[in-house]
Amino acid sequence: MSKTISGFSKLSKTQKIDWIVNTYFADFENAKNILIQYWNSDEKLQQLHDEFIENTITNYYLPLGVAPNFSINNKIYTIPMAIEESSVVAAASKAAKFWMERGGFKTKVISTTKIGQVHFNYKGDKQKLKQFFKIVKPQLLIDAKSITQNMEKRGGGILDIELRNKTESLANYYQLHVSFETLDAMGANFINSCLEQFAKTLKTEALNFDLFSEEEKQIEIVMSILSNYVPECLVRAEVSCKVDDLTEKNIEGNAFAEKFVQAVNIAEVEPYRAVTHNKGIMNGIDAVVLATGNDFRAIEAGVHAYACKNGTYSSLSHAEIEDGVFTFWMEIPLALGTVGGLTGLHPLVKLALEMLGKPSAKELMQIVAVAGLAQNFAALRSLTTTGIQQGHMKMHLMNILNQFEATKTEKEILSKQFENQTVSHSAVVSAIKNLRSNH
Repeated sequence: MSKTISGFSKLSKTQKIDWIVNTYFADFENAKNILIQYWNSDEKLQQLHDEFIENTITNYYLPLGVAPNFSINNKIYTIPMAIEESSVVAAASKAAKFWMERGGFKTKVISTTKIGQVHFNYKGDKQKLKQFFKIVKPQLLIDAKSITQNMEKRGGGILDIELRNKTESLANYYQLHVSFETLDAMGANFINSCLEQFAKTLKTEALNFDLFSEEEKQIEIVMSILSNYVPECLVRAEVSCKVDDLTEKNIEGNAFAEKFVQAVNIAEVEPYRAVTHNKGIMNGIDAVVLATGNDFRAIEAGVHAYACKNGTYSSLSHAEIEDGVFTFWMEIPLALGTVGGLTGLHPLVKLALEMLGKPSAKELMQIVAVAGLAQNFAALRSLTTTGIQQGHMKMHLMNILNQFEATKTEKEILSKQFENQTVSHSAVVSAIKNLRSNH
């Protein structure tokens, strides 16, 4: 059967599935059953999910877990996390409990400015373009008024429009560099609508500017789009306590603190380590971003760009010991929303936001940053003490057992067996084979 098809989007969902399973799967009945078993029995709810994207054939589930006992600015949260990776939720919960007993997490929003750009080509006198921009800038704002008025009523809107000359990087290339405040909305649609209107005004007004030659009047709009790099949409999260308070039964506080700081310092200077270090931070951040219906791809792109802001990829988090006090902190760009998009549509997103106390975008920024810092602390604590695999593989044990379709009894026996034994894939496979051969 041909793997190309015309008019696929016009087929019904059932017809799409029939074509896919007959084209790509040897056991097409089994493939079809798997796809259909993930449909929601509530037809209205399933239709809602079907209409989130195009060519929907089924639902793809991720576990939604919770990490309780987070003290953030002396307020207690249980944080929802949507993620498939073993040990992330457990690690976040453990870090939350650890720091609740030591003063909790402290956070503050530093700034909330977002950026959009109109990219255009202009062939002509740079000074004339500057004159033109000075004259046209008020008109840009007037023409976008129908888009901005509701946002302005709530206290947001366009903060500034700059003309930027980028011709040293690319011939004839200029930008309108626009800063926005979008309040509780992530604001992508709002920003893009404003930018597209600016582009229209810019092109139209240029045709009527008397100082331009005929060639200069032909401003070419390349594209108008928001940026996911938001270095001025920043939140800070930190934890701090006396070094002595880090002491636990098998860990001496001062030695732990010094080793921890050294581990962070390594991530600051070694990109190979920094990437994995920051990936651990994003384990916590992405899980909450997903659970609250935000765009984790945009967050990832912006965060990793920010990690390169000094010219080399480096750690997002930092640690120090000063006057006997250990401090661990992070400043990170997070453009999030609590209204619009999936936040008002997806039932689980609504529940997640309600669980968090229906936070504003600023409050959600702080919660998400804390989840990332907690995850980073938990990972570094394991790395510098017991090693990362001990805890991670214990959490992974159940995944291995499920791969072998272990029964409830087998799971109980093997979970007990590995309580005081190092978990590895080969060790678990050997154990389950021995168990089955003995029975």
